[in-house]
Amino acid sequence: MKKKAADIVIENAAQILTCEKDAADHIGLIKNGSVAIGEGKITAVGSRSEIAPLIDAATRVIDASGKVVTPGFVDCHTHVVFGGTRVEEYCARLETDDLDELKRRGVPMGIMVTLSATRDLPIEELYEQSAERVRRMILSGTTTLESKSGYSLNTEGEMRQLKINRILAEKLPVDISSTFLGAHGWAPDMTKEAYMDMLIKEMIPEAGRSGLAEACDIWCDSGHYEKEECRKILEAGREHGMEPKIHAGAYSYVGGEDLAAEMKMYSADHLNYTPISALEKLAESGVTGVVLPGIDFAVNHPLFFNPRPMFEAGLELGMATNCCPGCWCTSMPFIISLACRQHGMPPARALRAATYGGACALKREDRIGSIEAGKQADILILDIPTYEDIAYRLGENPVDTVIRHGKISVQNGAVIQEI
Repeated sequence: MKKKAADIVIENAAQILTCEKDAADHIGLIKNGSVAIGEGKITAVGSRSEIAPLIDAATRVIDASGKVVTPGFVDCHTHVVFGGTRVEEYCARLETDDLDELKRRGVPMGIMVTLSATRDLPIEELYEQSAERVRRMILSGTTTLESKSGYSLNTEGEMRQLKINRILAEKLPVDISSTFLGAHGWAPDMTKEAYMDMLIKEMIPEAGRSGLAEACDIWCDSGHYEKEECRKILEAGREHGMEPKIHAGAYSYVGGEDLAAEMKMYSADHLNYTPISALEKLAESGVTGVVLPGIDFAVNHPLFFNPRPMFEAGLELGMATNCCPGCWCTSMPFIISLACRQHGMPPARALRAATYGGACALKREDRIGSIEAGKQADILILDIPTYEDIAYRLGENPVDTVIRHGKISVQNGAVIQEI
């Protein structure tokens, strides 16, 4: 029986990176390959001769000669919905990290600056500021992103951020995994204990009822939430239908990673101070580690994350922009470059983390993150001769074409699927 003709065929690619789970080289490299797409799915991957029978008069054929084909980037940790900017703080910190000096100068600093700006914005303006950042992500090859709340720290504001996540996904050609991060801190006019009580009794139940978040996140660190506080909050989230994930090891090790392994969370993110024993627990429990080169660069972190012990522990890694007011980055290609140059990640490992690993962090690896028959057709065509050029060409956007759900969504430097 003759197979149904493809809607789109990408042929003659210099390199195809399938990034499938068990690829011995981490990226499943195919040279001089082709990909067939039909009804929003990948239908075949192979040589030109193998794919040729799937082409008929209605098939759109894209010649990718001299180019690289990869899965769409999965930006699995962002705080992209926020108001305002912290450019004044960023520039002041280029001169000094002396907090007393910065306070003496009257430099506005930290999450509370963003909290005020986000709470004060009308929802239409908050959407548009956020949408502009997401459009830039799409142009840089992101086909799926995670977006957290966490810049309101009250029920109304957190719900508003989650609603904007849904509107972004409805209006722009990108899939969004929405996360409730009410435990990004606590409201400045409340004690931590009082805020936790409100989180568990009011905010988390409301987020759960709304169906606007699939995960519940928390910042576990010295001076933030301790391990057992995290357990209490994340168990409440799970009871209301939101799976747990955690910011852990960003500035200290207080056991959040161990809790992630125990609770079999979606992911444990940052991991700068995480000991090898905790990395091994994460790997054994199937939790994905998420590393964030951008924030280490943006804040000149005192201890850059080290990927080597993570690889040795057998930990699957995702990688993300961490787009937020303290790390204004929308480019996954730039993040890949940073991971390679700043952290010593081999380009193949970095590309896997930006695709398949990111999908694992969102528990979507059965649908996205690799180029395999039956998976969602989220595919990039990169105008570079080898995949290593993503690491090498600092600051460039190599994206030529973005295909999402089997339809072209970016071409010639423009988003062409926007409602």
